[in-house]
Amino acid sequence: MNNKNGSRKQQSFFQRLNKYLGSVVNAVEVSILVFCVASLAILLITNVFARTFFQSIYFAEEVSKFLVMLTTFTGVSYGVRKARHIRMGAFLDAMPEKMEKVFIIIISIVSAVVMGIMTWFSYKYLMNAMDMGHMTPALRVPKWTFYVIIPIGFGLACIQYIRTVIKNFTEKKPWQSPDQRSEYEDEEIGGAML
Repeated sequence: MNNKNGSRKQQSFFQRLNKYLGSVVNAVEVSILVFCVASLAILLITNVFARTFFQSIYFAEEVSKFLVMLTTFTGVSYGVRKARHIRMGAFLDAMPEKMEKVFIIIISIVSAVVMGIMTWFSYKYLMNAMDMGHMTPALRVPKWTFYVIIPIGFGLACIQYIRTVIKNFTEKKPWQSPDQRSEYEDEEIGGAML
């Protein structure tokens, strides 16, 4: 009997830890995404006015590229964690729960492998860019600093797919992602339900 209680306490600890880590990762990712989109909008609108009335902002294109890359590769992990990536939801919804769970596990394993491969090759690309030592023309910063987010984004997405596999092995119901049981669940962002 004590063994069952200890197992439940341990499982509840891991569930609380997973939930806490999920909320921290969510806060970081959402903050980065909001910051990047807002900064990109402000920069581009300001550049349009500056170009019209004065002179174009010389670094606007480089900063815009960086913000788009940061948004894209942070969004990869966020999309996987919140089950917002492209998938055949209607096909999965038509299946019995056990079959749906098997398909989600297989899809998540294949996706984790693909993200792992992409992480490796983007890391090699980053190392190659560091060796070349090219600088950006306007800001005069090393070009590789723009590429750091690529392996990080793919790596985080790989981890989220692995978490999805683990979640489906430890829970009875099928989970689309580590944080999302169904694609029709309401999502909370910044305390507001969407």
